[in-house]
Amino acid sequence: MLLLLGALQTSAWLVGGMAPVPATRGMTRSSSSLRMAVEAEYDLVIVGCGVGGHGAALHAVSKGLKVAVVAGGDVGGTCVNRGCVPSKALLAASGRVREIGDEKHLADMGITTGGVSYDRAKVAAHANNLASKVAKNLGGSLTALGIKTYMEKGELVGPTEVKLVGTSNTIKAKSVILATGSVPFVPPGVVQDGKTVFTSDEALKLEWVPDYLAIVGSGYIGLEFSDVYTALGSEVTFVEALPRIMAGFDKQIAQLAERILIKPRNIDYRTNVFASKVTPGIPGVKPVTIEMIDATTKEHVETLEVDACMICTGRAPYSEGLGLAAANVQVKRGFVQVNEKMQALDVNGAVIPGLYAIGDLNGKMMLAHAASAQGISAVENICGHEHILNHDAIPAACFTHPEIAMVGPTEEQARERAKAEGYEVGVSQGNFKANSKALAEGESEGIAKVIFRKDTYEVLGVHIVGLHAADLIQECSNAINAGSTLEDLAMMVHTHPTLCEVLDEAFKAGLGRAAH
Repeated sequence: MLLLLGALQTSAWLVGGMAPVPATRGMTRSSSSLRMAVEAEYDLVIVGCGVGGHGAALHAVSKGLKVAVVAGGDVGGTCVNRGCVPSKALLAASGRVREIGDEKHLADMGITTGGVSYDRAKVAAHANNLASKVAKNLGGSLTALGIKTYMEKGELVGPTEVKLVGTSNTIKAKSVILATGSVPFVPPGVVQDGKTVFTSDEALKLEWVPDYLAIVGSGYIGLEFSDVYTALGSEVTFVEALPRIMAGFDKQIAQLAERILIKPRNIDYRTNVFASKVTPGIPGVKPVTIEMIDATTKEHVETLEVDACMICTGRAPYSEGLGLAAANVQVKRGFVQVNEKMQALDVNGAVIPGLYAIGDLNGKMMLAHAASAQGISAVENICGHEHILNHDAIPAACFTHPEIAMVGPTEEQARERAKAEGYEVGVSQGNFKANSKALAEGESEGIAKVIFRKDTYEVLGVHIVGLHAADLIQECSNAINAGSTLEDLAMMVHTHPTLCEVLDEAFKAGLGRAAH
């Protein structure tokens, strides 16, 4: 997942952070600071303050634990500051530009406008201001609950002892949760300058809108930014290492999404090729060059010249400098290895007492809300209440226009599981074209696809592409987590006229019933 250019990526991005502390911290070695190094001053210390660390901290306080956060100067982490939050602000603004600029769509509803324009700097400020506001609120919630935050980065000196980097102080706890998240992964051969060759970190600043942009990788992040840039006037070319575009998505959904999100827009793509060498350019003077090689033969096939290149090749765990070796932690490709209770494992595969790792750092599911759920699960296990998170019930979404959302395995994955376990898979679907609310909005492209066991009607997965898919998927996530069957769901009443009736149609179709 990490190294494939087209691997399923997310806007679920976490790196730790924190609020300022008094300047005198770490300046002297008082008796109290000496005591900190040998006594468990806290029930729980959390290293990192992205969505995962923050969620774990709040839940731990609700369970009566004394908590400290070692946040590394980054309250909110990647999700709030460089990921989920600001990217949705850009998508909201660019989406309005796309909608108001679609004269035919508006004319069909009897609306005429005088055209549309935008102020790039103000669009960028909208994203930045939102990120700052959310980060401030997140930090404030920690303070309000009496959670101690430390400015320094944290480094393990033992399984439950954390050194505050840059000081002589350590803090010891009964348990430690590592929640440091991830950073953009940039493949070898790519030279970044942050201006013409850049990752999502720089793209969110929206310092300029190139006329011709190449996006390396067609996962969540690449798709979302293709939506933003084409709405603002860019032409986009995807460079994808896998045989098909959007390879991490359910195949049927990806094919439909290509028809809706790619073909009608100024977007084309190259598949089964690696961007083996990317050289920065100079805006308006010299193009960026992208040398591409065949993914199979490794022979040079083409060199692209573009105004800018965005690297969307996945995320790498933020595990360097954490002192993992000091705690004998097992690490694979940078990911901390954990069991189903989020307990860190040593190099022999045994549980390390008191040490946990959540979110992008363990690589189980690189989504912000998955990190939060894992943090809550870890706290439950710390408190002696055994909890195992069902990752098949955690939804994901790509916030394009229209959106793509999913929960559980793809049809291809579900059929592989069924073959191995000896049962049959059924597939049913509802269609936005038959939905009154979607027709009223003039946005009737899309489907909801339900994957289930034929013998028990257990819902295994749901994949949606269409208007507000990211909101619709929650009902399906709840159903999978609760073990609801199609028989249960088909008898539940859905409000009319709403988009959720697309799901009602799909649930009933799986039982051979008509919804309308």
